[in-house]
Amino acid sequence: MKKWFVLVLLFLALAGCSTLQESEMSIKPGPVVNSTETLPIIEKPIEENTVNMIDDEVLIKPVITSVKLVAIGDILLHQAVYNDAATAEGTYDFSSMFLKVKPFLESADIAVANQETMIGGTELGLSSYPLFNSPYEIGDALKEVGIDIVTIANNHTLDKGEKGIINATNYWDSIGMPYTGSFKSEKDRGIIRTVIKNGISFSFLSYSYGTNGLPVPLDKPYLINLIDLPLIKQDVENAKKISDVVVVSMHWGNEYETLPNQTQIDLANELSSMGVDIIIGHHPHVLQPIDWIERTDGSRTFVMYSLGNFLSAQEGLERLLGGIGGVEITKIAYPEKTVIKLGNPSFMPTFGFYENWSNFEVIPMVQLNETYLLNYQKHYEEIQSHMQHYIEELTILEK
Repeated sequence: MKKWFVLVLLFLALAGCSTLQESEMSIKPGPVVNSTETLPIIEKPIEENTVNMIDDEVLIKPVITSVKLVAIGDILLHQAVYNDAATAEGTYDFSSMFLKVKPFLESADIAVANQETMIGGTELGLSSYPLFNSPYEIGDALKEVGIDIVTIANNHTLDKGEKGIINATNYWDSIGMPYTGSFKSEKDRGIIRTVIKNGISFSFLSYSYGTNGLPVPLDKPYLINLIDLPLIKQDVENAKKISDVVVVSMHWGNEYETLPNQTQIDLANELSSMGVDIIIGHHPHVLQPIDWIERTDGSRTFVMYSLGNFLSAQEGLERLLGGIGGVEITKIAYPEKTVIKLGNPSFMPTFGFYENWSNFEVIPMVQLNETYLLNYQKHYEEIQSHMQHYIEELTILEK
């Protein structure tokens, strides 16, 4: 009897120990074991909703971030524009010209501008069409309103020769404004300009169809990037190695044509096939519609064929209409791969107002009235329809 009683007590004690161990394990789990060895080792405490336990496998939710990128059209500084910016102290102040669009540029994560005229400064003599040279201070104004990078490959890049390019690039460097498309040396050209926002890295490249007949020195091809598909392909391949998104600005097309020509369309498709994600078009000085190019792998390229003039003294309504084109870039980072998606295309039409060759300012069309532009509402609706010519999903921003 005593032996039986001792055996019963021993059995109950062992059972109690087993229950205690299981209870403790439910409160303090042991280390998660990665049986597939494809996921990274988690060295920090696992937060709620970070992992799900399914059949002893760890499923880590992807990290999702997004960036809103916007671009504006040509900054084309005719004499009337820089004369209007002149101050009594002998300097230039363009900031008031951008006050009404400043909030929209500042609200973007990345903003890109095409500085059509080189900023060689007053020491080279300011000049207008056909050989432009602009004040340094336009650079300060663009930085102040939220521009993050400027493209400077265009048909006016060589208007003041190598000296104009050196002066301009030195000034961009001095104010911390990245530039692309024209460079001071081969070494400078070899540095791909990148911008990182919200964990997404962007590379920026820029090319022009020509230089208005001004010869590019044979020993200094870095002074301007010309449209050359093998060159662009090599640059894009290098850019893709160091960034998530590749943005290419193209100075192309025919002036004053409101639809892209076949050359533009063909080039856009070539760039898309190289893996370019965003194309920003300039040179026609009028607006051309925005479009998507679908790729065979299911991704797509966002194309702004021409953003028109943003600031200029050109005449004629079509040449005074520009805008702020935009797209949202989403990065979905899984442990084993990264996916980039583009969506939510947008456009804000703008009007380059001036009177008697003074009082220049860029105004969102939604803020116009009859004083600024007769029949402005009709023109505003026409521009909306025009920019949605290829994609109806394009959102016209009003605030």
